[in-house]
Amino acid sequence: MKLKFIAAALLLAFAAPSAINAAAGTAPYVKIWTQKKKKDICIQLYSLRSILDGVNQNGTLSPKYTDILQKCAKWGYTSVEAANYDQGRGSFYGRTPKQFKADVEKAGLKVLSSHVGHGLSDEELASGDLSKALDWWKKCISDHKAAGMKYIVCPWMNVPKTLKDLDTYCRYYNEIGRMVKAQGMAFGYHNHNHEFQKVEGKVMYDYMLEHTDPSLVFFQMDLYWVVRGASSPVEYFNRYPGRFKMFHVKDHKEIGQSGMVGYDAIFNNTDKAGLENIVAEIEQYSMPVEESVAVSADYLLCAPFVKTSYQK
Repeated sequence: MKLKFIAAALLLAFAAPSAINAAAGTAPYVKIWTQKKKKDICIQLYSLRSILDGVNQNGTLSPKYTDILQKCAKWGYTSVEAANYDQGRGSFYGRTPKQFKADVEKAGLKVLSSHVGHGLSDEELASGDLSKALDWWKKCISDHKAAGMKYIVCPWMNVPKTLKDLDTYCRYYNEIGRMVKAQGMAFGYHNHNHEFQKVEGKVMYDYMLEHTDPSLVFFQMDLYWVVRGASSPVEYFNRYPGRFKMFHVKDHKEIGQSGMVGYDAIFNNTDKAGLENIVAEIEQYSMPVEESVAVSADYLLCAPFVKTSYQK
C-alpha cells in the first residue's frame, strides 16, 4: 500500500507538464496514469548495487541476491541488465554464466544485456595494434553467450586527447561488434554526458555515430545524460535514425522525478530511434533503494506514452 501511494504521488507530481494539465482538467487521465500495465522493462542491476555488491561469495547462493531478483519481477520488471561481470573468474555476481541465467529465469525474469568494457592503453592507442585488447574479449563474449545475453554494452570511455585516438576507438568498437555479432549477439555503446564535449572541434558522440558501422555497433542512449549534455535525444534520432536500439531511462533520482527529461516527446519518436528495449537505471535515491526502484517501475508501467513492448 505504501509503494502504491508513493507511486501515485510521484506520477502526478513529476509527470510532463502536458500530463499535469490534463490531470487537472479530467479525472479519466488520472485514472490512466494510476493503472499499471504489463510491459517489457529491463532493470539495470547497478540500481541495486548496495544490495548486490559482494553477494554469492565463493559461488554460494546468497538469499538477498535471490530475494532481490524475485522482487524485481514482482515490481513489474521483465529482464535484467548485469553490471558485475568478472572476466578473471568468468562470473556474474559470483555465479557462473549458466548459474546466473538459471537464477534470473527462476525469479521469473530474462537475461537481456550486460555492461562491460575493456579500454585501450596509451601504447595501444599510439600503435593502433588492437590484437591484445581484442583477445581479452574472446572469453568475455563466450561467457556472455553462455549467460543468455542478447546485448553486450560498453558503458564508458574517457574523452580521447585526439581525433586519431577517437578514430582508433571507433575501429576497436567495430571489431568488437564483429566478434559479438558472430556469436549471435549485438554490441553497443552507452553514453554519459562527457561524450558531448568536442575533440579537435568534433562532438565526440557525433563522431562515434559517424565512424562506427551501424551493422556492428548500436548505441544505448542514456536519456538523462544526453539532456545533461545539453543535447536533444529527438534531434539525435532524426540525425541518426535507427542507431538507438536501447534506451537507458534514467533521471536525477527516481524516474520522472526531476522534470528535466521530456519522456513523452522522446517516446513518441521511438520508431525513428530504432528502439528495441528500454532499461531503467536509478543511480541516486530520495527514498530507500527498493522503494525507489519499485516506484520507478510504476512510472514506466503507468505512463501512457510507454508501449507494452518495442521488440521487433
